[in-house]
Amino acid sequence: MAALFIIVPLVNRLMLPEERDSIYADPKILDDEPDTSVVINRPADYLENSRTLAWLIGFSGIAFIFQYFMDGGGLNLNIVNFMFLFIAIILHQTPKRLLASLNEGVKGGAGIVIQFPFYAGIMSVMTASGLAASISSGFVSIASAESLPFWSFISAGLVNIFVPSGGGQWAVQAPVMLPAAQELGADIPRVAMAVAWGDAWTNLLQPFWALPVLAIAGLKAKDIMGYCLMLLIITGIIISAGLTWL
Repeated sequence: MAALFIIVPLVNRLMLPEERDSIYADPKILDDEPDTSVVINRPADYLENSRTLAWLIGFSGIAFIFQYFMDGGGLNLNIVNFMFLFIAIILHQTPKRLLASLNEGVKGGAGIVIQFPFYAGIMSVMTASGLAASISSGFVSIASAESLPFWSFISAGLVNIFVPSGGGQWAVQAPVMLPAAQELGADIPRVAMAVAWGDAWTNLLQPFWALPVLAIAGLKAKDIMGYCLMLLIITGIIISAGLTWL
């Protein structure tokens, strides 16, 4: 922890761009109408403007809703939000139009509103299928008492890419990691902290936590990804070294 407090600010200072390379958000940009023009330069642009993709996702959600009620499911907050989300995807016809509307209606929080329902779905798939537990078990199988904290950290970082929720991830990994720590005679508090560190570590790779700030600043995630990736590498090395040798 002490090493991170010292090294990370120094690295951030070294990455600070010179004045001529600095990016400033023009306040007028924040008041402009959303850009709904269609310009296809990259594969991502094609997906953003794809009606096929939007309808595939939207009608898949509608099919689930019908199945849910046919199986006797009742109305609750989750299913109501689910219906609104997938009806909106269909009515807006393309992902780009949906995001433009969200940015108008929920300035600063559109990314969270659209991403977290899908994160919850991914977490459910990984939990119910046993995939998250299998990933953890795979790392445990090659670990020793001394190396288990390190492999717990790495596996937690990998699982966090798909399940970016501290509580949800602990619910998935704890039943695997803690019995393994007991069986191998590893330091249980260190293993638990390694899982927590891994969960926080790869948040740098998908900075959803920064979406409200980016929206206020008029920036996109790609504008900070270079800095986040550098910190991901540096903090990964420091934390791994600390878990292994300290």
